[in-house]
Amino acid sequence: MLIIDKDLCIGCGLCEASCAFAAIEVVDGCAVVGDACTLCGACVESCEVEALRIEGGEKTQVVDLNAWSGVWVYAEYRHNELAQVALELLGAGRKLADARGVSLTAVLIGSETGETAQKLIAHGADRVLRIDSPELLHFSDEAYGGVLTQLIQEQKPEIVLAGATAMGRSFIPAVANVLGAGLTADCTELDIREEDGALLQTRPAFGGNIMATIVCPYSRPQMATVRPKVMRELEFDATRSGEAVDCTVQPELLKSRVRVLESVVADQDDVNIQEADILVAGGRGLDSEKGFALIRELAGALNGSVAATRAAVDAGWIKYPHQVGQTGKTVAPKLYVACGVSGAIQHVAGMQSAETIVAINRDKDAPIFEVADFALVGDLYEIVPKLIRAVEEQRSS
Repeated sequence: MLIIDKDLCIGCGLCEASCAFAAIEVVDGCAVVGDACTLCGACVESCEVEALRIEGGEKTQVVDLNAWSGVWVYAEYRHNELAQVALELLGAGRKLADARGVSLTAVLIGSETGETAQKLIAHGADRVLRIDSPELLHFSDEAYGGVLTQLIQEQKPEIVLAGATAMGRSFIPAVANVLGAGLTADCTELDIREEDGALLQTRPAFGGNIMATIVCPYSRPQMATVRPKVMRELEFDATRSGEAVDCTVQPELLKSRVRVLESVVADQDDVNIQEADILVAGGRGLDSEKGFALIRELAGALNGSVAATRAAVDAGWIKYPHQVGQTGKTVAPKLYVACGVSGAIQHVAGMQSAETIVAINRDKDAPIFEVADFALVGDLYEIVPKLIRAVEEQRSS
């Protein structure tokens, strides 16, 4: 855990400024850590008076690295659907497994998973470990974490990947903690170090100003979560062959002290922005909540969805599911139209993979123009209505 020495802390705010997850704030002249802390250590390095330290992460025993082999991908399955990020991770895992000369395994936990195992094999898995039980119908940290932990302890994979989704972020850290393993969150790139086969895990740090590559050379498994839409899935290949193995776990692991009474899918006013091919995003430059009426009109004309910056969400102009960026969602649409978006690095980190970026901003020096393919300098309230009319005229002709 992150420990803050109140006697040493001078409330300078360096730790708050260095935290990429907004997990630290200075309150009454002393730093306070929140639940969003990932123990990345950036704040510890920035503290000039050494008032912060991380405790409880020390290894107590030497791990036999040769006893661990194989690449695993946790295949997230919920509401009778396989999460898209699972297929993206199989694409990344395939490259890692081939580089290491080992097999690629998908771990499928849930209830009534049907033909999902065959789909995972067709997308790159050599083997699928399936744990299918009615007791796993509803996700719980306790049950899912216990099942995955037992499988890892029994079969000893050297690498375990999972999506940085609500589920992945919820229980994967607990699994890593039980195993005493290293875990890197929100990776944007994965590779194998040639000299020793270690997993190179790259992620943004210091507010996205640098990219840090993290290595866990002395612990196994090497664990990482990856944001959706960062990796590319392999094409579906129905001719691929693989093995689906139905696993048994200790019955008590399927039990949870949390009883789910009902699971409800949120009724959002837009489709999942991570699945959209066209996104129209609004930022602080809209000046008010009313500006999103214009953003929705343009999105409707383009058959796209609405996105937003953190500033717009924090202002209460639109709900969090639309937020793009380091503290929101990572998207990779074919077209991204940024309206009144300044282009802060935290936002750009979540949308820079878009195929085509169009930026509209009255400030000709706005950072968003550095990543834009097309730049429109001017008042968005004059430009966007003209775009809407042009799109409608094009469609009616």
